[in-house]
Amino acid sequence: MKTISTFIIACCCLVICNAQGPNPPEIDEKEAVKKVVETFFDGFHKQDSVIINSTVADKVVLQTTGRDKEGKTRFRTEKFPNFIKSITSIPDSISFQEKLTSFSIQVDRTMANAWVGYEFWLNGKFSHCGINSFQLVNFDGEWKIIYLIDTRGKAGCLKE
Repeated sequence: MKTISTFIIACCCLVICNAQGPNPPEIDEKEAVKKVVETFFDGFHKQDSVIINSTVADKVVLQTTGRDKEGKTRFRTEKFPNFIKSITSIPDSISFQEKLTSFSIQVDRTMANAWVGYEFWLNGKFSHCGINSFQLVNFDGEWKIIYLIDTRGKAGCLKE
């Protein structure tokens, strides 16, 4: 009986000690995913292809969807090298900023999704808003973006 009591007390102490330990791995992974997205936009704003490319996997897929002036849904796939070229070739006379307004991140093992709200500003004027949906894979301890789709529109963007 004494052995069982000692075992139960030892188990309780172990549970209590573990409850005091570091953050659960999922929280750390969510922060790591958020950092990849923030690094992507750091490179985007600096027009730095090296930084942007450091956040993506080979053969990353880039798509966008929205409605045209007639209200019809449009969907387009863009080649990632063309995206990089378009960002890095923006002249200094044009200022742009994609303000990230919200993050919702889910992680399961080697896969993550980051649902990121944004507002896009061009030369200090509001242009559009939407959601960036990033799919990431953890390649042996390093999160990389494999897929990015965004929505674009003007309705319901700015809180008045």
